[in-house]
Amino acid sequence: MQKNWTQTRTPVFNREAALKMNEIAKTVFAPIYPAIAQNAQLATGINRGLCLDLGSGPGMLAMAMASTVPDLSVVAVDSSEESNAIAQENIRSAGLEDRVKTAKGDVHGLPFPDDHANLIVSRGSMFFWADLLDAFKEIYRVLAPGGHTYIGGGFGSAALKDRVVAEMLKRDPSWDCYAKKKSDADDLKRFEETFAAIGCSTFRIINDETGFWIVLSKPERAE
Repeated sequence: MQKNWTQTRTPVFNREAALKMNEIAKTVFAPIYPAIAQNAQLATGINRGLCLDLGSGPGMLAMAMASTVPDLSVVAVDSSEESNAIAQENIRSAGLEDRVKTAKGDVHGLPFPDDHANLIVSRGSMFFWADLLDAFKEIYRVLAPGGHTYIGGGFGSAALKDRVVAEMLKRDPSWDCYAKKKSDADDLKRFEETFAAIGCSTFRIINDETGFWIVLSKPERAE
């Protein structure tokens, strides 16, 4: 599977980009995070334990997960020190320091032990991963038995997508939104081959009005 999958621009990750994402996340994108968090809980059934938010940026989805599922502890994971610093400030401002922590890490080499997290979520970052096979191999390694993922991209609902895309295009007519692209049969087949290669036989691909989401499931250990 190619690098950056549906991405047509080379992303820039620096302080300016982190601050811009923070502003957008707290304004135009703000309504989508609670919706995605609710969808993640409904799709996976996970309502307690540890949740990792990969490529967390300013931490908005991580905080929404903690607010939506009160028995979850959440770690916002990002490779950018600038984004982590912004996320820490947002977490403090929301009064969620006891529920949400930050960690510096790259999806291709996660700084966590095997079988660590009950739920792994990520919105938008998958489209920038350099190697999907290596990334999902790490994710599956870190996922705890009985755990699930909710990884992909979307806006939570068709109405929210229309609203956000319209506002972003007002701000910047050249804005490149991966959500406007569609996954074809070849893409889905490549994902199936990727999951087989990492040893994951139980998965579901959601491709509907909520977005494009991958739910991997790790079986419980036999007693």
